Amino acid sequence: MPTAAERLDVPPDTKLLLLHCAELGFCHAANVAVFQSLREGIGTTGSLLVPAPWAREAAARYRGEDVGVRLALNAEHDLYRWGPITQAPSLLDGDGGFPRTATDLWDHADLDEVRRECRAQVERAVLWGIDVSHLDTHLDAMLLRPEFFDVYLELALDFGLPLRMLGADAEPNVGFPLRQLAADEGVLFADRFVTLPVRHPGEALLELLPTLEPGLTEVSLRPAIDTPELRAITTDWEERVANHIVLVDDRGLGTAIEDAGVVPIGFRELRDAMRRA
Repeated sequence: MPTAAERLDVPPDTKLLLLHCAELGFCHAANVAVFQSLREGIGTTGSLLVPAPWAREAAARYRGEDVGVRLALNAEHDLYRWGPITQAPSLLDGDGGFPRTATDLWDHADLDEVRRECRAQVERAVLWGIDVSHLDTHLDAMLLRPEFFDVYLELALDFGLPLRMLGADAEPNVGFPLRQLAADEGVLFADRFVTLPVRHPGEALLELLPTLEPGLTEVSLRPAIDTPELRAITTDWEERVANHIVLVDDRGLGTAIEDAGVVPIGFRELRDAMRRA
């Protein structure tokens, strides 16, 4: 099957970079940072956690940016909870929110309820006026079990959307050929996936640029501004703030991307290529 770059009809030596700003709706600090990253920084796409507490505020801020839906079936934070918008019983844990871990989800979730919930999250984003560009999955919960991946792929086909996936190096640990299954259906996704280190992510991105191979590379970050709310919610607040600095405040990275001959791209281009086909 042709790769994403081939389907985009770009020269074969083109180096495409997708800078993904995840978790719109997570909290106010994330909403501010993600939209700053997309409007003023080097971010090229974002994803919305529809069931999360600040999702409606994120939708109110939306101005047509490249934003997808990060399908959520987990709420991993002990003191900060959200749950299914369909009130599905099998998707609730003991204190009324989504399960905290993917394992708990896989052990108890009814697949029909999973399907209804995920579809409702996409439909609610559309109702809020989001021009949905792709699908993502919170905590990779829909990538690591074949029956959940079937729902993920079904939604991509029904809505004509590209997917965030795992890299080829991670696929042997999953135990089924998810990348080939998606490619066989004509669903587009990045060729490679890079995770930046918690410490000094800007330096890591700067070092990555000259080494990029032709094709589409995706880097995912979770930007947030530093606020008392963010510090109270999560222990990884420093990482999120550092991600925001990389995307917005490190002005040299935009120049470095251009100097390296790298072409920034969002998911919307992939979506449109899928729909043309």
